[in-house]
Amino acid sequence: MLRPLIYTVIILIFLSLFSSLFFLFKDKGHGRRSVYSLGFRVSLAVLLLILISYGLYTGELGNNVPFGS
Repeated sequence: MLRPLIYTVIILIFLSLFSSLFFLFKDKGHGRRSVYSLGFRVSLAVLLLILISYGLYTGELGNNVPFGS
């Protein structure tokens, strides 16, 4: 249940990144839409860190590397 939510947040971060780039070129650096998009992207990144931390804490996400101890 947690992994699809994490994938969705990552996709939303990329969409926000590309929309901010589009607004930056369209407004030629004078609009505030790229700044709002940056704030939205930072909020999504914080949400992503919270989801990953929660998943590691509860054990839904694990560390399965072969070289770990």
